[in-house]
Parts: sequence; C-alpha cells; structure tokens
Amino acid sequence: MDLPQLLLVGLVLLLGVLGVLVPGVPGSWLVWAGVMWWALHERSALAWSLLVAATALLLVVQVVEWQLPPRRLRGVGVTRRMTVYAGAGALIGFVVVPVLGAVPGFVGGVYLCERLRLGTHGEAWASVRAVMRAVGTSVLVELLACLMVVGAWLGAVVAN
Repeated sequence: MDLPQLLLVGLVLLLGVLGVLVPGVPGSWLVWAGVMWWALHERSALAWSLLVAATALLLVVQVVEWQLPPRRLRGVGVTRRMTVYAGAGALIGFVVVPVLGAVPGFVGGVYLCERLRLGTHGEAWASVRAVMRAVGTSVLVELLACLMVVGAWLGAVVAN
C-alpha cells in the first residue's frame, strides 16, 4: 500500500476514534472499516489477523455497551467542550501510558473541563462523578477498544 493510501486509512481511523466521542457517529464502525480497507490492500497474514482481532474486539464491545445503562447526556451537563477535553485527555493518556493511560486521561480531561467551568475542586469532582455515571463508562469502553485497534494497526504498519 502506498503512502497516500496509508494516510487516508489513518485519517479514517482518526475520524473513527473522534466519532466515538460524538453521539450518533458510528466511531467503532469507521475504525473497523479503515482496518478492513487496509487489510484488503495489504493481503498479508498480519493484516488478516489484525482484521479478525479487530472485528472480534469491536463486536464484543458492542455487546458490552448494550449491557451498560443508556447515555443521559444532557441531564448531567455534557457539552461539546467537555467531549473535546475528555477525548484529548484519553488520547494523551493512551500515548503517555500505552492503552491503560486512556482511562485516567479521559477522567482527567473531564475534570479539567469542569474545573475551568466551575472553579472549585469539590464542584468539579462532583460533576466528574455524575458524568462518569451517566456516560463515561460506555464512551470509555468504546474509545479504549478503538484506540487499541488503532494502536495495533500502527504497530502493524511500522512492522511492515
């Protein structure tokens, strides 16, 4: 696969990860489609193995999300600004401490947004707890799975 096509696949994967943070956008499906596109052009055992693993992981995540409570976004004051902070925090955490850093990064992003908005630690922490109860778990599960798939894809591209 040539460089422009690899960059396009990377862009689709990035849009998928960002799509996880936006309600109604099929983020995990975009990530899967990007990996499938890459695997269809790469046609190696590594590419097919990654596609199978990504498919299995993302299907398991869909089942897990159905078991979690439904999202109640507006009731707890989730804004677009907060989703940007949470997503950026998760991405930074994922890079700093691979895979596991996404969780504290996500929570830290929500906390930073609320601390800037509300001003005090107590109010910001109470808001973080409310947000995490309402939406954090389902978003975090899907975001972590998509970041794992993208990380595996990056590893496979670098290995080739």
